[in-house]
Amino acid sequence: MERMRALWERTAANGIEREWLNAEELREREPNITGLGGIFVPSSGIVSYREVTAAMAKIFQARGGEIIYNAEVSALSEHKNGVVIRTRQGGEYEASTLISCSGLMADRLVKMLGLEPGFIICPFRGEYFRLAPEHNQIVNHLIYPIPDPAMPFLGVHLTRMIDGSVTVGPNAVLAFKREGYRKRDFSFSDTLEILGSSGIRRVLQNHLRSGLGEMKNSLCKSGYLRLVQKYCPRLSLSDLQPWPAGVRAQAVSPDGKLIDDFLFVTTPRTIHTCNAPSPAATSAIPIGAHIVSKVQTLLASQSNPGRTLRAARSVDALHAAFNQ
Repeated sequence: MERMRALWERTAANGIEREWLNAEELREREPNITGLGGIFVPSSGIVSYREVTAAMAKIFQARGGEIIYNAEVSALSEHKNGVVIRTRQGGEYEASTLISCSGLMADRLVKMLGLEPGFIICPFRGEYFRLAPEHNQIVNHLIYPIPDPAMPFLGVHLTRMIDGSVTVGPNAVLAFKREGYRKRDFSFSDTLEILGSSGIRRVLQNHLRSGLGEMKNSLCKSGYLRLVQKYCPRLSLSDLQPWPAGVRAQAVSPDGKLIDDFLFVTTPRTIHTCNAPSPAATSAIPIGAHIVSKVQTLLASQSNPGRTLRAARSVDALHAAFNQ
């Protein structure tokens, strides 16, 4: 309850409407959920990020933007008047300003500019299950356990999706490949990089017990189930159906800290979003506004006033369209 009280105070500090529920009030709202109490947040909700991303892509293209698929960046070169981006597929593109939101490859793109990032990306696979259809009404809201403040993860939770289904997850298990979406995915070079990082080794050492527990629950479905049964005891093994995993790009500092805030690396011509902790997707619009302000600062420092003004107006207009 101490953690719950601390979370309650944080919601107050952020001006979030909320309601404290005792055990009886929790049962009234969620008959299938057990607990000593809960915090009800009326504004919480869910969207389809696939649809949101598709809508943003259409807006971007309608305003003259081009989306280039299957283009792996192999080199970046920054010069006085702009940035040259080269791809492994032979493409070459030039821009006055580069905004990089490269997730699992964030540190590698910074290194391509000859810079020392000051962090390394550690991939954590988040594995999910979907509940059997007969349990689509098992909860009425999004159900989150009280998170461990020592870890930048939300814990295994129940999510009512847009299509009416309910997902369970994610856990947070070390992946042995940057894009290791499956348990069997393995990259020798990525694993060497992970184990060769003193920062990541310190993280693993400091959180050895919880890390081994995550690995055990990843390999043993019953262990995963027990995490959910702590607050939803009605569920059984047969209720957990396979669902696609995600991989979290977690920035780790050289001294072994899991960076739990947003991290940007900026050069005269580039802005790199290097760490975007949850709820980054939920906060995409205000994060975009923050990046826009950074872009405007960069543009203001550049030497072509006419081009700078046009670019600044273009960035403003695009972000306004996303807000609408």
